[in-house]
Amino acid sequence: MGKISTVVTATAACLTLGATVTGCSGGAATDERSAQQLLDDAYKTMKSLTSVTIDGETTVTDGEHSTTLLTTDLKSTCTFKSSWESGAALEQIRIGETDYVRPNGAYLDQWSGQKTQSAAEQDRWIKTSSSESVPGDGLSDCTWSFDAFGKAKKSEPTEVDGRPAIALVVTDVKDTSGTYTFHVATEGKPYLLKVEYKGSDFHTTTTFSAFEEPLKVDPPYDDELLDLSGIGG
Repeated sequence: MGKISTVVTATAACLTLGATVTGCSGGAATDERSAQQLLDDAYKTMKSLTSVTIDGETTVTDGEHSTTLLTTDLKSTCTFKSSWESGAALEQIRIGETDYVRPNGAYLDQWSGQKTQSAAEQDRWIKTSSSESVPGDGLSDCTWSFDAFGKAKKSEPTEVDGRPAIALVVTDVKDTSGTYTFHVATEGKPYLLKVEYKGSDFHTTTTFSAFEEPLKVDPPYDDELLDLSGIGG
């Protein structure tokens, strides 16, 4: 009786949720798609998103731990924050062609190499054109590259924040010292839920959530902006 109940329950779930759910194909207990197809489907789904939140965490061997948090429309509107183990932090709001940037006192101290009272009290935003942002300046351009690479193979079923997923181990011929593990959702849309990279020098974990949730990004109030009128030419 127990076996019959299990089969009936599984069949009902497949009829209700549709054939996109892992395990609903012909009553099979596993997804028959190849690891590469699973990864390609995940990237195709991610590329179609209109909003997502991306949490990043990096641990460097003999270096400083850091985190990032990006909530974005994947085009030109987003909020972004980088934080370091030292207490330094850099915040950004991008709305189209305008960036609002706020480094905290610890960030300014670290950048200047000296501690100043004004830096310690810094809590204002700086308004600037997004066109002035360049690669390596610590700011986000609100986009994210979802391009499959390397050779994938299936690993074990897993969960990410309670959500069923399949782990895919990906090796890149350009990086033989590191391994990527992609976690793809197996219920509902095949979202990419998490990517882990383990290399000889650092380890990163990137988690994706809040798929397609309404995105509301507002600029700082005028009294929160730093007046730069007396600086420069």
